[in-house]
Amino acid sequence: MTVLTATRTVDDAFQIYKRADFLPRNVRADAKLDKPLPIGHGQMNSQPSTVRRMLEWLDIQPGDKVLDIGSGSGWTTALASHITGLFGVVYAVERVPALLKFGSRNCQNHAIANVRFFKAERGVWGLPDYASFDRILVSAEATEIPTDLINQLEPFGKLVVPVNGDILEITKMYDEYSTVVHSGFSFVPLK
Repeated sequence: MTVLTATRTVDDAFQIYKRADFLPRNVRADAKLDKPLPIGHGQMNSQPSTVRRMLEWLDIQPGDKVLDIGSGSGWTTALASHITGLFGVVYAVERVPALLKFGSRNCQNHAIANVRFFKAERGVWGLPDYASFDRILVSAEATEIPTDLINQLEPFGKLVVPVNGDILEITKMYDEYSTVVHSGFSFVPLK
């Protein structure tokens, strides 16, 4: 008897959730370009190659509880939701109310059931009331390592976050963490 298993990969997610479906109409024609595109309110939809790398470094597993900070148009939320599967959940956080609504509607249009959207609270990193998370993805640039987010990780959880022109891949142990630095990236600031 052969047992078939479905591995949910970043490639699969990119095939299912097309970037164009998560962009404002005025920039959809540019969706296949590997460059950041404006989504309004001074925010950008990151270039696909960067999104792909960040999701690969994040290494989401089926059933993971994922926090997506700076969810914007909802595209990264949708990609993460596919990878974590029906038994996982993605908590999406956005500070701009219009983008929160836009991203939520984009995910609803795709009938994505395993996501929850939240308005970012001023001065609060992540969603401490919903912690802990297996994976945390941040799509805006911090000025320092956000230890509040590391504290919201499960042991052996991962955080991928842009910090001062680098993308940090942080793996939490119990009371310590290790960091891999990927240099040469630019993001809108995390506020």
